[in-house]
Amino acid sequence: MSAAKSPLAGMPAASVPLVDVERLVAAYYDERPDPAIAAQRVAFGTSGHRGSSFSASFNEAHVLAISQAIADHRAAAGIDGPLFLGIDTHALSRPAMDSALEVLAANGVEVRIAAGGEYTPTPALSHAILAWNRGRAGGLADGIVVTPSHNPPEDGGFKYNPPNGGPADTGVTGAIQQRANALIGDGLRGVKRVPIERARAASTTREHDFLGAYVDDLGALIDFDAIRSAGLRLAVDPLGGAGVHYWPRIAERWRIALDVVSELVDPTFAFMSLDWDGRVRMDPSSPPAMQRLLGLRERYDVAFACDTDHDRHGIVARSVGLMPANHYLAVMIDYLFRTREGWRADAAVGKTIVCSAMIDRVSARLGRRVHEVPVGFKWFVEGLCDGSLGFGGEESAGASFLRRDGGAWSTDKDGIAPALLSAEITARSGRDPGQCYARLEQELGAVYTDRVDAPATKEQKARLAKLAPGEVTAKTLAGSPIVRVLDRAPANDASIGGIKVVAGDGWFAARPSGTEDIYKIYAESFRDAAHIGQILAEAQQLVDRTIAG
Repeated sequence: MSAAKSPLAGMPAASVPLVDVERLVAAYYDERPDPAIAAQRVAFGTSGHRGSSFSASFNEAHVLAISQAIADHRAAAGIDGPLFLGIDTHALSRPAMDSALEVLAANGVEVRIAAGGEYTPTPALSHAILAWNRGRAGGLADGIVVTPSHNPPEDGGFKYNPPNGGPADTGVTGAIQQRANALIGDGLRGVKRVPIERARAASTTREHDFLGAYVDDLGALIDFDAIRSAGLRLAVDPLGGAGVHYWPRIAERWRIALDVVSELVDPTFAFMSLDWDGRVRMDPSSPPAMQRLLGLRERYDVAFACDTDHDRHGIVARSVGLMPANHYLAVMIDYLFRTREGWRADAAVGKTIVCSAMIDRVSARLGRRVHEVPVGFKWFVEGLCDGSLGFGGEESAGASFLRRDGGAWSTDKDGIAPALLSAEITARSGRDPGQCYARLEQELGAVYTDRVDAPATKEQKARLAKLAPGEVTAKTLAGSPIVRVLDRAPANDASIGGIKVVAGDGWFAARPSGTEDIYKIYAESFRDAAHIGQILAEAQQLVDRTIAG
Protein backbone atom coordinates (compact mmCIF):
# COMPACT_ATOMS: atom_id res chain seq x y z
CA MET A 1 0.00 0.00 0.00
CA SER A 2 1.59 3.24 -1.14
CA ALA A 3 1.81 6.41 0.92
CA ALA A 4 3.59 8.35 -1.83
CA LYS A 5 2.95 12.07 -2.07
CA SER A 6 0.77 13.09 -5.02
CA PRO A 7 2.56 15.06 -7.76
CA LEU A 8 -0.22 17.64 -7.25
CA ALA A 9 0.68 18.22 -3.58
CA GLY A 10 1.19 21.94 -2.95
CA MET A 11 -0.36 22.96 -6.26
CA PRO A 12 -3.30 25.41 -6.38
CA ALA A 13 -6.65 23.77 -5.68
CA ALA A 14 -7.83 24.87 -9.13
CA SER A 15 -5.47 22.20 -10.52
CA VAL A 16 -8.21 19.63 -9.83
CA PRO A 17 -12.01 19.77 -10.27
CA LEU A 18 -13.55 21.66 -7.36
CA VAL A 19 -16.59 20.43 -5.50
CA ASP A 20 -19.94 21.14 -7.16
CA VAL A 21 -21.64 22.87 -4.22
CA GLU A 22 -25.10 22.93 -5.78
CA ARG A 23 -25.00 19.19 -6.49
CA LEU A 24 -23.55 18.50 -3.02
CA VAL A 25 -26.37 20.32 -1.24
CA ALA A 26 -29.00 18.71 -3.49
CA ALA A 27 -27.60 15.29 -2.58
CA TYR A 28 -27.90 16.19 1.11
CA TYR A 29 -31.67 16.35 0.71
CA ASP A 30 -32.20 13.81 -2.07
CA GLU A 31 -30.03 10.84 -1.09
CA ARG A 32 -31.28 8.40 1.55
CA PRO A 33 -28.87 6.26 3.58
CA ASP A 34 -29.33 2.48 3.51
CA PRO A 35 -29.11 1.20 7.12
CA ALA A 36 -27.93 -2.16 5.79
CA ILE A 37 -24.74 -0.58 4.45
CA ALA A 38 -22.22 0.05 7.25
CA ALA A 39 -20.68 3.07 5.51
CA GLN A 40 -24.08 4.78 5.40
CA ARG A 41 -24.93 4.37 9.09
CA VAL A 42 -24.38 6.97 11.81
CA ALA A 43 -20.91 6.40 13.23
CA PHE A 44 -19.29 8.64 15.85
CA GLY A 45 -15.50 8.59 15.46
CA THR A 46 -12.95 10.51 17.51
CA SER A 47 -14.82 13.74 16.80
CA GLY A 48 -18.46 13.16 15.85
CA HIS A 49 -20.21 11.76 12.80
CA ARG A 50 -18.64 12.69 9.46
CA GLY A 51 -19.25 11.86 5.83
CA SER A 52 -20.37 13.23 2.47
CA SER A 53 -23.80 13.56 0.91
CA PHE A 54 -22.30 12.17 -2.31
CA SER A 55 -21.68 8.82 -0.60
CA ALA A 56 -24.93 8.91 1.44
CA SER A 57 -22.84 9.03 4.63
CA PHE A 58 -23.88 12.55 5.67
CA ASN A 59 -27.41 13.45 4.62
CA GLU A 60 -30.53 15.06 5.98
CA ALA A 61 -31.72 11.73 7.43
CA HIS A 62 -28.51 11.40 9.46
CA VAL A 63 -28.82 14.88 10.94
CA LEU A 64 -32.53 14.57 11.72
CA ALA A 65 -31.94 11.25 13.47
CA ILE A 66 -28.88 12.40 15.42
CA SER A 67 -30.66 15.59 16.52
CA GLN A 68 -33.63 13.58 17.81
CA ALA A 69 -31.26 11.21 19.57
CA ILE A 70 -29.55 14.18 21.25
CA ALA A 71 -32.93 15.60 22.30
CA ASP A 72 -33.80 12.20 23.80
CA HIS A 73 -30.42 12.04 25.56
CA ARG A 74 -30.92 15.50 27.06
CA ALA A 75 -34.33 14.52 28.41
CA ALA A 76 -33.01 11.29 29.92
CA ALA A 77 -29.96 13.02 31.44
CA GLY A 78 -31.94 15.96 32.84
CA ILE A 79 -30.08 18.53 30.75
CA ASP A 80 -32.60 21.36 30.54
CA GLY A 81 -30.52 24.48 29.93
CA PRO A 82 -29.86 26.01 26.50
CA LEU A 83 -28.19 24.08 23.69
CA PHE A 84 -25.56 26.17 21.89
CA LEU A 85 -25.56 25.42 18.15
CA GLY A 86 -22.72 26.50 15.87
CA ILE A 87 -21.53 25.89 12.32
CA ASP A 88 -18.38 26.20 10.23
CA THR A 89 -18.09 27.23 6.57
CA HIS A 90 -18.33 23.83 4.86
CA ALA A 91 -21.14 23.77 2.28
CA LEU A 92 -23.15 21.14 4.16
CA SER A 93 -22.97 22.89 7.53
CA ARG A 94 -25.78 25.40 7.09
CA PRO A 95 -28.28 22.87 5.65
CA ALA A 96 -27.41 20.53 8.52
CA MET A 97 -27.92 23.32 11.04
CA ASP A 98 -31.38 23.96 9.63
CA SER A 99 -32.23 20.26 9.90
CA ALA A 100 -31.05 20.16 13.52
CA LEU A 101 -32.98 23.30 14.41
CA GLU A 102 -36.19 21.84 12.96
CA VAL A 103 -35.89 18.84 15.28
CA LEU A 104 -34.67 20.68 18.39
CA ALA A 105 -37.46 23.26 18.15
CA ALA A 106 -40.05 20.53 17.75
CA ASN A 107 -38.71 18.92 20.93
CA GLY A 108 -38.96 22.20 22.86
CA VAL A 109 -35.19 22.56 23.29
CA GLU A 110 -34.00 26.10 23.97
CA VAL A 111 -31.38 26.70 21.26
CA ARG A 112 -28.82 29.51 21.12
CA ILE A 113 -27.54 30.29 17.61
CA ALA A 114 -24.97 32.86 16.54
CA ALA A 115 -26.18 36.43 16.16
CA GLY A 116 -26.60 37.53 12.56
CA GLY A 117 -25.97 34.07 11.14
CA GLU A 118 -22.27 34.26 12.11
CA TYR A 119 -20.08 31.17 11.91
CA THR A 120 -18.97 29.69 15.24
CA PRO A 121 -15.53 28.18 15.93
CA THR A 122 -15.54 25.02 18.00
CA PRO A 123 -13.64 26.70 20.90
CA ALA A 124 -16.12 29.59 21.00
CA LEU A 125 -18.96 27.10 21.48
CA SER A 126 -17.09 25.20 24.20
CA HIS A 127 -16.27 28.53 25.87
CA ALA A 128 -19.97 29.47 25.78
CA ILE A 129 -21.03 26.20 27.41
CA LEU A 130 -18.49 26.57 30.21
CA ALA A 131 -19.37 30.24 30.77
CA TRP A 132 -23.07 29.42 31.08
CA ASN A 133 -22.54 26.45 33.42
CA ARG A 134 -19.99 28.12 35.70
CA GLY A 135 -21.44 28.18 39.23
CA ARG A 136 -24.69 26.43 38.22
CA ALA A 137 -26.04 23.22 39.70
CA GLY A 138 -29.06 23.00 37.40
CA GLY A 139 -30.26 24.31 34.05
CA LEU A 140 -26.98 23.24 32.48
CA ALA A 141 -26.14 23.94 28.85
CA ASP A 142 -24.62 21.71 26.18
CA GLY A 143 -23.94 22.14 22.47
CA ILE A 144 -23.69 20.91 18.91
CA VAL A 145 -20.94 21.88 16.46
CA VAL A 146 -21.77 21.28 12.81
CA THR A 147 -18.33 20.72 11.26
CA PRO A 148 -16.10 18.05 9.72
CA SER A 149 -13.08 20.07 10.94
CA HIS A 150 -10.26 20.13 8.37
CA ASN A 151 -11.86 17.51 6.11
CA PRO A 152 -12.35 18.12 2.34
CA PRO A 153 -15.06 20.50 1.08
CA GLU A 154 -17.50 17.71 0.18
CA ASP A 155 -17.69 16.50 3.79
CA GLY A 156 -20.08 17.35 6.57
CA GLY A 157 -19.79 16.71 10.30
CA PHE A 158 -21.91 16.75 13.44
CA LYS A 159 -20.49 16.74 16.98
CA TYR A 160 -22.15 16.81 20.41
CA ASN A 161 -20.57 18.54 23.43
CA PRO A 162 -22.20 17.78 26.81
CA PRO A 163 -22.23 20.20 29.77
CA ASN A 164 -18.49 19.73 30.41
CA GLY A 165 -17.94 21.63 27.15
CA GLY A 166 -15.73 19.04 25.49
CA PRO A 167 -16.33 16.22 23.02
CA ALA A 168 -18.78 13.66 24.38
CA ASP A 169 -17.34 10.40 25.70
CA THR A 170 -17.95 7.03 24.10
CA GLY A 171 -20.78 6.16 26.49
CA VAL A 172 -22.78 9.17 25.35
CA THR A 173 -21.88 8.97 21.66
CA GLY A 174 -22.53 5.23 21.60
CA ALA A 175 -26.07 5.73 22.89
CA ILE A 176 -26.72 8.61 20.48
CA GLN A 177 -25.36 6.59 17.58
CA GLN A 178 -27.49 3.56 18.44
CA ARG A 179 -30.66 5.62 18.82
CA ALA A 180 -30.02 7.54 15.59
CA ASN A 181 -29.50 4.38 13.55
CA ALA A 182 -32.68 2.89 15.01
CA LEU A 183 -34.61 6.01 13.94
CA ILE A 184 -33.19 5.81 10.41
CA GLY A 185 -34.03 2.11 10.24
CA ASP A 186 -37.61 2.94 11.24
CA GLY A 187 -37.98 5.51 8.46
CA LEU A 188 -37.57 8.48 10.87
CA ARG A 189 -41.05 7.91 12.26
CA GLY A 190 -39.82 8.74 15.76
CA VAL A 191 -38.37 12.11 14.72
CA LYS A 192 -40.23 15.25 15.79
CA ARG A 193 -39.86 18.11 13.32
CA VAL A 194 -41.29 21.52 12.40
CA PRO A 195 -40.62 23.62 9.25
CA ILE A 196 -37.49 25.75 9.44
CA GLU A 197 -39.49 29.00 9.40
CA ARG A 198 -41.35 27.93 12.53
CA ALA A 199 -38.15 26.67 14.15
CA ARG A 200 -36.38 30.00 13.64
CA ALA A 201 -39.40 31.94 14.88
CA ALA A 202 -39.93 29.72 17.94
CA SER A 203 -39.65 31.32 21.36
CA THR A 204 -37.06 28.67 22.22
CA THR A 205 -34.69 29.83 19.46
CA ARG A 206 -32.55 32.78 20.53
CA GLU A 207 -29.40 34.50 19.34
CA HIS A 208 -26.10 34.48 21.23
CA ASP A 209 -23.04 36.63 20.66
CA PHE A 210 -20.41 33.87 20.54
CA LEU A 211 -17.90 36.20 18.86
CA GLY A 212 -18.08 39.02 21.39
CA ALA A 213 -18.10 36.74 24.42
CA TYR A 214 -15.06 34.77 23.25
CA VAL A 215 -12.97 37.69 22.03
CA ASP A 216 -13.65 39.91 25.04
CA ASP A 217 -12.53 37.14 27.41
CA LEU A 218 -9.22 36.38 25.66
CA GLY A 219 -7.29 38.61 28.07
CA ALA A 220 -7.89 35.94 30.72
CA LEU A 221 -5.84 33.56 28.57
CA ILE A 222 -3.21 35.58 26.66
CA ASP A 223 -0.81 38.36 27.71
CA PHE A 224 -1.73 40.95 25.10
CA ASP A 225 0.23 43.68 26.89
CA ALA A 226 3.44 41.77 26.16
CA ILE A 227 2.49 41.27 22.51
CA ARG A 228 1.58 44.91 22.08
CA SER A 229 4.75 46.17 23.79
CA ALA A 230 7.02 43.99 21.65
CA GLY A 231 5.74 45.59 18.45
CA LEU A 232 5.58 42.27 16.61
CA ARG A 233 4.37 41.93 13.04
CA LEU A 234 1.78 39.17 12.99
CA ALA A 235 -0.39 37.63 10.29
CA VAL A 236 -3.23 35.11 10.26
CA ASP A 237 -4.83 33.09 7.48
CA PRO A 238 -8.31 31.99 8.60
CA LEU A 239 -8.47 29.58 5.63
CA GLY A 240 -12.02 30.73 4.96
CA GLY A 241 -13.10 29.10 8.21
CA ALA A 242 -15.45 29.78 11.09
CA GLY A 243 -13.11 32.28 12.75
CA VAL A 244 -12.85 34.51 9.70
CA HIS A 245 -14.57 37.42 11.44
CA TYR A 246 -13.01 36.75 14.85
CA TRP A 247 -9.49 37.80 13.88
CA PRO A 248 -10.24 41.43 12.89
CA ARG A 249 -12.18 41.80 16.16
CA ILE A 250 -9.26 40.32 18.13
CA ALA A 251 -6.84 42.79 16.53
CA GLU A 252 -9.15 45.72 17.24
CA ARG A 253 -10.23 44.70 20.76
CA TRP A 254 -6.70 43.90 21.99
CA ARG A 255 -4.86 46.51 19.89
CA ILE A 256 -2.28 44.22 18.31
CA ALA A 257 -0.69 44.54 14.85
CA LEU A 258 -2.34 41.55 13.22
CA ASP A 259 -2.86 41.37 9.45
CA VAL A 260 -5.70 39.12 8.29
CA VAL A 261 -4.56 37.62 4.98
CA SER A 262 -8.06 37.04 3.62
CA GLU A 263 -11.65 37.20 4.82
CA LEU A 264 -12.95 35.26 1.81
CA VAL A 265 -15.41 32.45 2.51
CA ASP A 266 -15.68 30.02 -0.41
CA PRO A 267 -17.23 26.56 0.14
CA THR A 268 -15.10 25.14 -2.70
CA PHE A 269 -11.97 26.35 -0.86
CA ALA A 270 -10.45 27.18 -4.25
CA PHE A 271 -7.83 29.42 -2.56
CA MET A 272 -6.16 26.41 -0.89
CA SER A 273 -3.15 24.48 -2.13
CA LEU A 274 -3.60 20.72 -2.44
CA ASP A 275 -2.66 18.44 0.43
CA TRP A 276 -0.20 15.50 0.33
CA ASP A 277 -2.65 13.27 -1.54
CA GLY A 278 -3.75 15.87 -4.10
CA ARG A 279 -7.03 16.60 -2.30
CA VAL A 280 -8.34 19.88 -0.90
CA ARG A 281 -7.99 19.69 2.86
CA MET A 282 -7.79 22.61 5.29
CA ASP A 283 -5.07 21.16 7.52
CA PRO A 284 -3.01 24.02 9.02
CA SER A 285 -0.17 21.68 10.02
CA SER A 286 0.38 20.26 6.51
CA PRO A 287 3.14 21.97 4.45
CA PRO A 288 1.58 21.13 1.04
CA ALA A 289 -1.77 22.60 2.13
CA MET A 290 -0.18 25.68 3.74
CA GLN A 291 1.64 27.19 0.76
CA ARG A 292 -0.13 30.55 1.19
CA LEU A 293 0.79 30.69 4.88
CA LEU A 294 4.39 29.70 4.15
CA GLY A 295 4.61 32.61 1.73
CA LEU A 296 4.31 34.96 4.72
CA ARG A 297 7.44 33.69 6.46
CA GLU A 298 9.82 36.50 5.52
CA ARG A 299 7.34 39.32 6.06
CA TYR A 300 6.21 38.59 9.62
CA ASP A 301 7.71 37.63 12.97
CA VAL A 302 5.06 34.93 13.33
CA ALA A 303 2.18 33.91 11.06
CA PHE A 304 -0.51 31.38 11.86
CA ALA A 305 -3.59 29.66 10.47
CA CYS A 306 -6.50 27.63 11.77
CA ASP A 307 -8.59 24.93 10.14
CA THR A 308 -12.23 25.32 9.14
CA ASP A 309 -13.77 25.12 12.62
CA HIS A 310 -10.67 26.72 14.18
CA ASP A 311 -9.87 23.89 16.55
CA ARG A 312 -6.40 23.25 15.02
CA HIS A 313 -3.44 25.54 14.56
CA GLY A 314 -0.49 25.97 12.23
CA ILE A 315 2.48 28.16 13.15
CA VAL A 316 4.96 29.69 10.67
CA ALA A 317 8.04 30.99 12.48
CA ARG A 318 10.48 33.15 10.55
CA SER A 319 13.38 30.96 11.71
CA VAL A 320 12.07 27.61 10.43
CA GLY A 321 8.87 28.03 8.41
CA LEU A 322 5.85 25.82 9.23
CA MET A 323 6.54 24.11 12.53
CA PRO A 324 5.76 20.40 12.95
CA ALA A 325 2.85 20.16 15.36
CA ASN A 326 4.85 18.11 17.88
CA HIS A 327 7.56 20.77 18.00
CA TYR A 328 5.13 23.54 18.82
CA LEU A 329 3.31 21.44 21.43
CA ALA A 330 6.62 20.99 23.25
CA VAL A 331 7.36 24.73 23.04
CA MET A 332 3.92 25.63 24.42
CA ILE A 333 4.28 23.21 27.32
CA ASP A 334 7.75 24.46 28.21
CA TYR A 335 6.60 28.09 28.13
CA LEU A 336 3.21 27.74 29.82
CA PHE A 337 4.32 25.69 32.81
CA ARG A 338 7.14 28.17 33.49
CA THR A 339 4.96 31.29 33.26
CA ARG A 340 1.45 30.43 34.47
CA GLU A 341 1.79 31.02 38.20
CA GLY A 342 -1.96 30.70 38.75
CA TRP A 343 -2.00 27.03 37.77
CA ARG A 344 -2.01 24.22 40.30
CA ALA A 345 1.46 23.08 41.34
CA ASP A 346 0.47 19.48 40.51
CA ALA A 347 -1.19 20.27 37.16
CA ALA A 348 -0.10 17.61 34.67
CA VAL A 349 0.75 17.65 30.96
CA GLY A 350 -1.81 15.89 28.78
CA LYS A 351 -0.60 14.20 25.58
CA THR A 352 -1.91 11.46 23.34
CA ILE A 353 -0.15 8.16 22.73
CA VAL A 354 1.22 9.41 19.38
CA CYS A 355 2.70 12.69 20.60
CA SER A 356 6.45 13.27 20.65
CA ALA A 357 8.81 11.95 23.30
CA MET A 358 10.17 15.50 23.45
CA ILE A 359 7.07 16.33 25.51
CA ASP A 360 8.12 13.70 28.06
CA ARG A 361 11.61 15.22 28.24
CA VAL A 362 10.28 18.75 28.68
CA SER A 363 7.76 17.61 31.30
CA ALA A 364 10.43 15.73 33.26
CA ARG A 365 12.61 18.82 33.40
CA LEU A 366 9.62 20.87 34.57
CA GLY A 367 8.83 18.28 37.24
CA ARG A 368 5.38 17.74 35.77
CA ARG A 369 3.56 14.41 35.43
CA VAL A 370 2.67 13.27 31.89
CA HIS A 371 -0.92 12.10 31.39
CA GLU A 372 -0.74 9.91 28.26
CA VAL A 373 -4.07 8.90 26.72
CA PRO A 374 -5.50 7.51 23.46
CA VAL A 375 -6.10 9.78 20.48
CA GLY A 376 -9.18 11.95 21.03
CA PHE A 377 -9.54 15.21 22.92
CA LYS A 378 -12.37 13.80 25.06
CA TRP A 379 -9.69 12.19 27.26
CA PHE A 380 -8.49 15.63 28.43
CA VAL A 381 -11.88 17.15 29.28
CA GLU A 382 -12.16 16.14 32.93
CA GLY A 383 -8.61 17.29 33.74
CA LEU A 384 -9.07 20.65 32.02
CA CYS A 385 -12.34 21.13 33.90
CA ASP A 386 -10.86 20.62 37.37
CA GLY A 387 -7.40 22.05 36.67
CA SER A 388 -5.54 18.78 37.20
CA LEU A 389 -4.36 19.16 33.60
CA GLY A 390 -2.79 22.47 32.65
CA PHE A 391 -2.53 21.53 29.01
CA GLY A 392 -3.91 18.93 26.63
CA GLY A 393 -2.40 18.40 23.20
CA GLU A 394 -2.72 16.13 20.20
CA GLU A 395 -0.11 15.40 17.52
CA SER A 396 -2.61 16.60 14.91
CA ALA A 397 -2.17 20.23 16.04
CA GLY A 398 -5.05 20.32 18.48
CA ALA A 399 -4.57 21.78 21.94
CA SER A 400 -6.15 23.72 24.77
CA PHE A 401 -4.84 25.08 28.04
CA LEU A 402 -6.07 26.76 31.19
CA ARG A 403 -6.76 30.42 31.85
CA ARG A 404 -3.96 32.36 33.46
CA ASP A 405 -5.72 31.97 36.84
CA GLY A 406 -6.00 28.18 36.44
CA GLY A 407 -9.66 28.01 35.44
CA ALA A 408 -11.02 26.16 32.42
CA TRP A 409 -10.98 28.08 29.14
CA SER A 410 -12.14 25.62 26.47
CA THR A 411 -12.41 21.89 27.05
CA ASP A 412 -12.42 21.26 23.32
CA LYS A 413 -9.50 21.94 20.99
CA ASP A 414 -8.81 25.64 20.44
CA GLY A 415 -6.77 26.67 17.42
CA ILE A 416 -7.06 30.38 18.15
CA ALA A 417 -5.46 30.18 21.60
CA PRO A 418 -2.22 28.41 20.53
CA ALA A 419 -1.96 30.77 17.55
CA LEU A 420 -2.08 33.82 19.79
CA LEU A 421 0.22 32.16 22.31
CA SER A 422 2.91 31.95 19.61
CA ALA A 423 2.94 35.74 19.61
CA GLU A 424 3.13 35.91 23.41
CA ILE A 425 6.02 33.41 23.44
CA THR A 426 7.90 35.46 20.85
CA ALA A 427 7.22 38.71 22.68
CA ARG A 428 8.28 37.54 26.12
CA SER A 429 11.20 35.26 25.21
CA GLY A 430 12.69 37.31 22.38
CA ARG A 431 12.76 34.14 20.24
CA ASP A 432 10.18 32.84 17.79
CA PRO A 433 8.74 29.36 18.50
CA GLY A 434 11.11 27.73 15.99
CA GLN A 435 14.11 29.15 17.84
CA CYS A 436 12.57 28.02 21.13
CA TYR A 437 12.33 24.45 19.86
CA ALA A 438 15.92 24.54 18.62
CA ARG A 439 17.00 25.43 22.14
CA LEU A 440 15.00 22.49 23.54
CA GLU A 441 16.85 20.17 21.18
CA GLN A 442 20.21 21.62 22.25
CA GLU A 443 19.37 21.09 25.90
CA LEU A 444 17.40 17.82 25.78
CA GLY A 445 18.57 16.06 22.62
CA ALA A 446 17.13 15.77 19.13
CA VAL A 447 14.04 13.78 18.21
CA TYR A 448 13.36 12.80 14.60
CA THR A 449 9.67 12.50 13.79
CA ASP A 450 7.77 11.35 10.71
CA ARG A 451 4.36 9.99 9.77
CA VAL A 452 2.83 7.88 7.02
CA ASP A 453 -0.77 8.33 5.88
CA ALA A 454 -2.14 5.75 3.45
CA PRO A 455 -5.59 4.79 2.10
CA ALA A 456 -7.54 2.07 3.91
CA THR A 457 -11.09 0.74 3.66
CA LYS A 458 -13.37 0.67 6.69
CA GLU A 459 -12.83 -3.10 6.94
CA GLN A 460 -9.05 -2.65 6.87
CA LYS A 461 -9.25 0.08 9.49
CA ALA A 462 -11.30 -2.22 11.73
CA ARG A 463 -8.65 -4.95 11.51
CA LEU A 464 -5.90 -2.50 12.41
CA ALA A 465 -7.87 -1.16 15.38
CA LYS A 466 -8.03 -4.69 16.87
CA LEU A 467 -4.31 -5.48 16.50
CA ALA A 468 -3.13 -7.01 19.79
CA PRO A 469 0.36 -6.95 21.35
CA GLY A 470 0.64 -10.71 20.92
CA GLU A 471 0.41 -10.34 17.16
CA VAL A 472 3.66 -8.36 17.12
CA THR A 473 6.19 -11.19 16.97
CA ALA A 474 9.25 -9.09 16.10
CA LYS A 475 11.90 -8.83 18.82
CA THR A 476 13.67 -5.78 17.41
CA LEU A 477 12.71 -2.47 15.80
CA ALA A 478 15.20 -1.04 13.28
CA GLY A 479 17.97 -3.02 14.94
CA SER A 480 17.11 -2.20 18.59
CA PRO A 481 15.40 -4.54 21.11
CA ILE A 482 11.67 -3.88 21.59
CA VAL A 483 10.99 -3.01 25.23
CA ARG A 484 7.22 -2.46 25.19
CA VAL A 485 4.21 -3.19 23.00
CA LEU A 486 1.07 -1.28 24.00
CA ASP A 487 -2.54 -1.46 22.94
CA ARG A 488 -3.78 0.52 25.96
CA ALA A 489 -2.84 4.01 27.15
CA PRO A 490 -0.65 4.39 30.27
CA ALA A 491 -2.76 7.10 31.94
CA ASN A 492 -6.18 5.43 31.90
CA ASP A 493 -5.75 1.90 30.48
CA ALA A 494 -8.14 2.79 27.64
CA SER A 495 -7.73 1.09 24.28
CA ILE A 496 -5.62 3.10 21.83
CA GLY A 497 -7.42 1.55 18.85
CA GLY A 498 -4.17 0.29 17.39
CA ILE A 499 -0.68 -0.54 18.57
CA LYS A 500 2.44 1.24 19.90
CA VAL A 501 5.83 -0.47 19.70
CA VAL A 502 8.65 1.05 21.77
CA ALA A 503 12.38 0.38 21.51
CA GLY A 504 15.24 2.03 23.36
CA ASP A 505 15.99 4.53 20.62
CA GLY A 506 12.65 4.95 18.86
CA TRP A 507 9.03 3.95 18.57
CA PHE A 508 6.07 3.74 16.22
CA ALA A 509 2.31 3.72 16.67
CA ALA A 510 -0.21 2.58 14.07
CA ARG A 511 -3.91 3.37 14.14
CA PRO A 512 -6.79 3.96 11.75
CA SER A 513 -8.03 7.51 11.25
CA GLY A 514 -11.28 8.23 13.05
CA THR A 515 -12.39 10.76 10.44
CA GLU A 516 -11.12 9.64 7.02
CA ASP A 517 -10.53 6.37 5.12
CA ILE A 518 -6.81 6.27 5.82
CA TYR A 519 -4.50 4.73 8.37
CA LYS A 520 -1.65 6.52 10.11
CA ILE A 521 1.75 5.39 11.30
CA TYR A 522 3.54 7.76 13.68
CA ALA A 523 7.23 7.18 14.40
CA GLU A 524 10.18 8.75 16.18
CA SER A 525 13.89 8.06 16.29
CA PHE A 526 16.30 9.33 18.91
CA ARG A 527 19.25 8.63 16.59
CA ASP A 528 19.01 10.17 13.12
CA ALA A 529 16.89 10.68 10.00
CA ALA A 530 18.01 7.41 8.40
CA HIS A 531 16.88 5.48 11.47
CA ILE A 532 13.37 6.97 11.32
CA GLY A 533 13.13 5.68 7.76
CA GLN A 534 13.98 2.18 8.94
CA ILE A 535 11.36 2.34 11.70
CA LEU A 536 8.64 3.48 9.29
CA ALA A 537 9.52 0.82 6.71
CA GLU A 538 9.26 -1.99 9.26
CA ALA A 539 6.10 -0.53 10.75
CA GLN A 540 4.38 -0.24 7.39
CA GLN A 541 5.23 -3.84 6.50
CA LEU A 542 3.58 -4.94 9.74
CA VAL A 543 0.49 -2.80 9.16
CA ASP A 544 0.05 -3.87 5.55
CA ARG A 545 0.25 -7.56 6.54
CA THR A 546 -2.34 -6.95 9.25
CA ILE A 547 -4.94 -5.14 7.17
CA ALA A 548 -4.54 -7.45 4.18
CA GLY A 549 -6.79 -9.89 6.02
